[in-house]
Amino acid sequence: MIWVRYVLPGALVLAGFVLLVVADGTTRWDGFAMCVGAGLAVALMNVLFRIGASGDREREAEAEAREQFARTGRWPDEG
Repeated sequence: MIWVRYVLPGALVLAGFVLLVVADGTTRWDGFAMCVGAGLAVALMNVLFRIGASGDREREAEAEAREQFARTGRWPDEG
């Protein structure tokens, strides 16, 4: 997962900066924008996926708390 979360976006952004230095003409700016945009898009997709996955964990914790309430008549965080 580290490859998809950090290495791939970083490599794409780095490739964009390399193109900015190495290429000439309009290829320089087009390649830079394409690679940096793709790298940032991959990073944003990873962030959004992690936010969505944390919501699943919260729902599971809520379901477990409701099961405990049904068994004992008390919420888990009550004293």
